[in-house]
Amino acid sequence: MAKTHPNLRFAAAALVLLSVTWCSQQARHQSASSTGQRSYSAPRINEPPTIDGRLDDEAWSTAPWSEDFVDIRGEGHPTPEFRTRVKMLWGDRGLYIGAELEEPHVWATLTERDSVIFHDPDFELFVDPDFDGLRYYELEINALGTEWDLLLPRRYTEGGEADHDWTMVGLRTAVHVDGTINDPADTDRGWSVEIELPWSAVEQAVPSAGSSWRINFSRVEWSVHVEDGRYVKDPAPPDEPHPEENWVWSPQGLIDMHQPETWGRVVFLDPP
Repeated sequence: MAKTHPNLRFAAAALVLLSVTWCSQQARHQSASSTGQRSYSAPRINEPPTIDGRLDDEAWSTAPWSEDFVDIRGEGHPTPEFRTRVKMLWGDRGLYIGAELEEPHVWATLTERDSVIFHDPDFELFVDPDFDGLRYYELEINALGTEWDLLLPRRYTEGGEADHDWTMVGLRTAVHVDGTINDPADTDRGWSVEIELPWSAVEQAVPSAGSSWRINFSRVEWSVHVEDGRYVKDPAPPDEPHPEENWVWSPQGLIDMHQPETWGRVVFLDPP
């Protein structure tokens, strides 16, 4: 039998590896495309907004509202009962995010930082600046303004373990409630969230105009009833692993936010 030159065997092996890698990337891309990934063009600003949760600064008037949030699973699933949408801006100091959450019954219970905030209704931010699905960042906040920030070296399904001791240094957030929190006696209009995320808080330099990050947002909503003048979560249906509602900006295709390849993207626009 004729011998194959070692260099040819190496080249063939390399070709197979490249082919497998390309096919894997294409499959992941197709999966991501089928979820309807969204994109947002964020204006650049010179004067940052005041972080008070109200979204009434002049700077916010330059930013369009995003599409309304949808069920995390995407097409074919119920439209969320209450509207959620976001705006984004960027500047020398960081990324600015404003969120508006329609809600007739604003409630929250958790007051200790780094609690598992999604046990309350919450707003969540996920950021993967370099698009590699590694070392990405999460922030959750409830209507009391209680925060939970996490660093994830990789997704949970790939053995990742969240670093709960990590902190977004310099993070500034504020919540405004349009109504009265934890009061079932009236009907609220909702709550809004304002975030200043410094570039350094997620280990990044100021991005260049035209560049983009992977990003997504989630809202967790719980069904409640009133007992003795307070909100109480409804009992979970039997055999229901996700009794909460999960509404997102860019749909995931399934109930799992930890799929960075299906997140949307924010594009950093040139200044006007």
